Amino acid sequence: MLHPTAIIAPTAQLAPDVQVGPYAVIEGNVTLGPGCVVGPFVHLTGHTTLGARNRIHAGAVIGDTPQDLKYKGEPTRLLIGDDNVIREHATIHCSTRPDTATTIGSHCFIMGNAHIGHDVHVKDHAIICNGVAIAGFAVIGERAFLSANSLVHQFCRVGPLALLQGGAAISMDLPPYCIGTGINSVCGLNVIGLRRSGFASAQRLELRHLYHLLFLSGKPWRIALAEAQASAQGDAARLLLDFIAAGKRGICRHAGDLSSGE
Repeated sequence: MLHPTAIIAPTAQLAPDVQVGPYAVIEGNVTLGPGCVVGPFVHLTGHTTLGARNRIHAGAVIGDTPQDLKYKGEPTRLLIGDDNVIREHATIHCSTRPDTATTIGSHCFIMGNAHIGHDVHVKDHAIICNGVAIAGFAVIGERAFLSANSLVHQFCRVGPLALLQGGAAISMDLPPYCIGTGINSVCGLNVIGLRRSGFASAQRLELRHLYHLLFLSGKPWRIALAEAQASAQGDAARLLLDFIAAGKRGICRHAGDLSSGE
């Protein structure tokens, strides 16, 4: 189960069935739950806790200190749930303060060379593709899909079931169920994701109506949002509108719309 070339600190806590590959380094206050598999040359460090059945592939660095000039060496944390796959050379950093934690939910797929910065919160079933860079304090919603080489600015939110296209970048919030494209733009609903997640046709129709009202009607943003809030009925619609109403960085707008999103 434990390769003889692996280096495992006495402070680390490993479940009895954990597998550790050649030349892996597990140091600090790392905890690995049942069924975890650690590949070759992986580096696990810091106050890092992983739940059950996580698989970490070659060269990943998990739990290192945050890339933040304000960080002064305090013991900060990274919490990872169950059944995640973390592929080659991905990096995930601990939080910046002892009273907070970077968190990864369960059933996430984090692909090769992806970076998840300090204090980020990735919710369940998110897919983070190759080369994605997520800056500090961002929030990635349930079942969000970030395509290869896309960028998420610090403090941004990506809503549940949103999709960020390859190479796209956001410094504003990407609403739930929407497709992000280019720079701070959306280009429609993630219809395939909605169908795969079991959204009924009536739910998809209501979301399509709200998308048109908010992003394509040409009405001033505050008026369109007020009309959408007055007409929303389903839970998915209310989640979309609550997400938008809670935004502090502005909301991505439809491609070609140059208004501010406020």
